[in-house]
Amino acid sequence: QVQLLESGGGLVQAGGSLRLSCSASGRTLTNYHVGWFRQAPGKEREFVADTRSGGFTTHYTNSVKGRFTISRDNAKNTVYLQMNSLKPEDTAVYYCAATQLSEFSGGYWGQGTQVTVSS
Repeated sequence: QVQLLESGGGLVQAGGSLRLSCSASGRTLTNYHVGWFRQAPGKEREFVADTRSGGFTTHYTNSVKGRFTISRDNAKNTVYLQMNSLKPEDTAVYYCAATQLSEFSGGYWGQGTQVTVSS
């Protein structure tokens, strides 16, 4: 079992920055693919970024490339999502997920953290 806890969300003005944290207990995240997803009101959950097990490969959805950075701190068993140049359309509940499978849907999920970007 992996327990995931997101933190770092909040209210920020457009152009600002936030750093989300996904802290894990129960297992070491180095052996897991870890991803960030988000869900805006009235919309489906969407992929934001991930870091594959081993930490050498990352992926981003096009809308956040160049603005968001996913990273790992193995000593803290935590994965971060640094979000810069935030836009109102980034407003959503952000979730982290961890899996050893090919798809995150079958993995472990946190409860989410709200990010609100004001214009």
